[in-house]
Amino acid sequence: MNELVTQATQRAQNWLANPAIDDPTKAAIHELLKPENSKSLIDSFYKDLEFGTGGLRGVMGVGSNCMNRYTVGAATQGLANYLKKSFGGQIKVAIAYDSRTNSAYFARVTAEVFSANGIEVHLFPELRPTPLLSFAIRHLACQSGVVITASHNPKEYNGYKAYWQDGAQLVPPHDKNVIAEVNAIGGFENIRFEANPALIKTIPASVEDAYYKALMPRIPCKESISRQRTIKIVFSSIHGTGITMVPECLRRLGFDNITIIEAQQQPDGDFPTVHSPNPEEQSAMQLALEKAKAIDAELVMATDPDADRVGIGIKDSTGKFFLLNGNQAFSLMMWFIMKNLNATERANGYIAKTIVTTELVDAISAQLGIECHNTLTGFKYIAELMGKMEGKKNFVAAGEESYGYMVGDFVRDKDAVSACAFFAALAAAAKDEGFTLYDWLIQMYVDYGYYKEGLINLVRKGASGEQEIKNMMQQFRSAPPTAFAGSQVTKVLDYKSGTCKDLTTGKETQLALPTSDVLQFYTEEGSKISVRPSGTEPKIKFYVSVKTKIVSTDQFDTATALLDKKIATISKELNP
Repeated sequence: MNELVTQATQRAQNWLANPAIDDPTKAAIHELLKPENSKSLIDSFYKDLEFGTGGLRGVMGVGSNCMNRYTVGAATQGLANYLKKSFGGQIKVAIAYDSRTNSAYFARVTAEVFSANGIEVHLFPELRPTPLLSFAIRHLACQSGVVITASHNPKEYNGYKAYWQDGAQLVPPHDKNVIAEVNAIGGFENIRFEANPALIKTIPASVEDAYYKALMPRIPCKESISRQRTIKIVFSSIHGTGITMVPECLRRLGFDNITIIEAQQQPDGDFPTVHSPNPEEQSAMQLALEKAKAIDAELVMATDPDADRVGIGIKDSTGKFFLLNGNQAFSLMMWFIMKNLNATERANGYIAKTIVTTELVDAISAQLGIECHNTLTGFKYIAELMGKMEGKKNFVAAGEESYGYMVGDFVRDKDAVSACAFFAALAAAAKDEGFTLYDWLIQMYVDYGYYKEGLINLVRKGASGEQEIKNMMQQFRSAPPTAFAGSQVTKVLDYKSGTCKDLTTGKETQLALPTSDVLQFYTEEGSKISVRPSGTEPKIKFYVSVKTKIVSTDQFDTATALLDKKIATISKELNP
C-alpha cells in the first residue's frame, strides 16, 4: 500500500509540475494529495491507462489512470505520431462518440489534436453508433478512426476505441506501438492541442445511407418480412446511440409496428432509468419487457450506449417474456443465417466466434458444412482473422457470448444495428412458418445438442483488486482444479503459455492463437470452464458451459433442470 501511495504521489507531483496542466486540474490534484484521500489518489494515479480488448477505458476524472483531457490528448498524440510513421501523404481519420457524459467533449479534443498534427479529421456532427464509425473508416478511405465510448460500463466511465484503416480495433503490434508512442511523448506540453479548424470536416448523412445500402442485400427472407411486417417489435436504446439508427433500419426493412420505449429514448449519459446501461442485465431491459407484455409483442430488443451490443427478449411456450443470453441469441442468429445459405455459399464461406462462446455454433456449422474459426476474446481478433482470410474464403458472420454480433464484412466490429435487423427478420420468418422463436430455439437444441452456459463475474476494483485478480489467475495455474461437478478434468488450455495439455495422455501441444491471459478446463463429460480477467472492466470472469442430448422437445424442461444444477455446482466450486 505504501509503495502504491509513493508511486501515485510521484505521478501526481509530475502533473502538478507540468506547465500544460490547467488550474482546475491542479486544484483537484492537491485535494487528492491529502492523506485522507490516499485510496482515491492511488486509483487515479497508480498507473497509465492502456489499450485492452476494448481500447482505452476508465473512470472520468483527474489522473493518469482516468479519462480526461490530458489522457485523451496523449492517446491521440501518440496515435497521430504512429500514423505519421506508418503512412505517407495526407492522413485521414474518422471520429464518432456516444451519449456518455463528456463524450462530445472528448471527441472534440481528439479532433483538435489530430488536426493540430496536420491530420484531416472527419467528425460525426452528433452521436452515432460505434459500427457506423467502423463503416465510415472504410467508406471514407481513412487510415484510422476513434470512437469515444465506454460501451456498457457504468455511467462514471468513458473510453477511447482506436481503429485501423480496415475499420477494426487496433491489434498487435499496432496497439503496443501506439502505447510506445504515447510513452515517448515526454510530457503534456508536447501534445498539440491547438486545432487547425480547416482540417476538421463534418461527416455527411450520405455515409449513413451507404451503410443501409450495404446491409439490406444481406437480410434473408424478404418475402417473409413483407408478409409479417406488422409483427410487434419493442425497442429501447437505453439512453444511447441506438435510437439514431435502429428504428430507421427496421423501417427501411419494411417493419412498421415498432414501439420505442419513450422513457429511454433520449440520449443521456446519466442513464436515469437504469442502474447500468448493459442489455446483458435484466434490470436494464425491464421497461422494454413490461411494454412487450402489455402489447403482446413478438420481440424485444435493447442496445447499449454505443449500439454495438443488443439484448433480445422473446416469449416462452406459456407466453411469458424472458431474455435470451448471448449464447442463445448468437446460436439462433447463426443457425438462421447458415441455413439460408446455399451449398456454394457454405462451401466458400466461414463464420467466426470467440473461444469463450458456446460450442453449439461449432456443432451447427459442422453439420451444415461451413467452416467455424475461433479467436481470442474481442472483436478485434475476429476482424484480424477477416483480414487474413480475405481472398481465400468469404466471411459470413461472427459473434460472441457478450451480446456482440456482426454479419457481412462491411463493418469490422460488433454491430447491434445490423443485428437488430437480423433478429427482426428471424422473428418474421419464424412467424411466417407458423413457429415462434422459442419453438426454433428448442428445436435447435434437439437437432444439434443442448448446450447451456453460465457466467460468473467477480468485481475487484482499484489497484488492490487488480492484484487480487492476478493472484487468482496464478492460483488457477499453480494448483489447477482436477474435477468439476464430479467430472474429471481431461484437458487444460493455457493461452498465456500457449499450451494445450491432455491430462489423460500427458501430451502437450501448442495452441495456434496469440498469447492471452485465459485458462480453459475441459471435463470428461464435455463441460468447458473458461477463466479470464476482463479486458474492459475491473473483474475476473468464469464461463461455464455444460451440455447433454435431447431427442425431443418434451425432454427440454427435464434437461434444463439437470444442466442448471450442474452449472450451480460448478459455480459454487469456482466461487465458494
